Amino acid sequence: MGLGSRPRVEPVPNAPAATVDLGDEQALVVGDYHAGIEAGLRYERGVELPSNGAERRQRLQTLVNETGVDRLVILGDLGHRIGTVEQVEREELDALYSVVVEDLGVPITVAPGNHDGGLDQVWGDRDGVDILSPSGGLLATEETGLVGVFHGHTWPDQSLLSADVICMAHEHPTVKLQDSVGGYRTEKAWLRGRLDRSVLAKGVGCDPEALEWADPELIVMPAFNDRSGGTWINVDEAGFLAPFLPDALRSGELYLLDGTRLGAYQQV
Repeated sequence: MGLGSRPRVEPVPNAPAATVDLGDEQALVVGDYHAGIEAGLRYERGVELPSNGAERRQRLQTLVNETGVDRLVILGDLGHRIGTVEQVEREELDALYSVVVEDLGVPITVAPGNHDGGLDQVWGDRDGVDILSPSGGLLATEETGLVGVFHGHTWPDQSLLSADVICMAHEHPTVKLQDSVGGYRTEKAWLRGRLDRSVLAKGVGCDPEALEWADPELIVMPAFNDRSGGTWINVDEAGFLAPFLPDALRSGELYLLDGTRLGAYQQV
């Protein structure tokens, strides 16, 4: 699933994560971590689940170690209810910071998501943390190719459309796979495809001809959190969450975490 001459965004096999070549750095990219989700589910839905925070943190720590990256990029929804952060969520975020930044020496860049209101108050003054605009930002240099990152709950910042590749989260893409006798299972998936210039230009309030456009490829990452649900991308009633999807996606293909190419998302 490499992108040819474009920046190398390489999915980590069998994991909802990718590595990205940023020239002088290698980054690990994940999205939808949802620290403290169990407390949120208890409040929102009355669902009682034991915290999986230690397991989430260990999975991420293992990925950082195994990939040997220099930076961790989180594509939003780092927390689950940061705007009204509960003690259990704050403790999970503190432990994550301690492991990644302090113990491993890996700085963190966050592109805030719709669950990250108040993140500045929790992590904004910490060394080794860079919090981007909610509409995203650019990584890498012209030499390696620009990579745009944002969560996906807003229209992307106009500058991202000059990137070669745009990575987002928010959708928690999953696929519904049905067998010959009517049973089905769901699996996390990657969605990638070309964007429509006219749709994006209108959304960011720019004339299409005046838009700095690099014909970017969009990569929608699967959710890191195993308890956060997902959007069934390959069903007729798929309810995309991003304000520009599916209209801005000219075409898109689905891939399973093991690299299996499923084909066009409308036909799977």
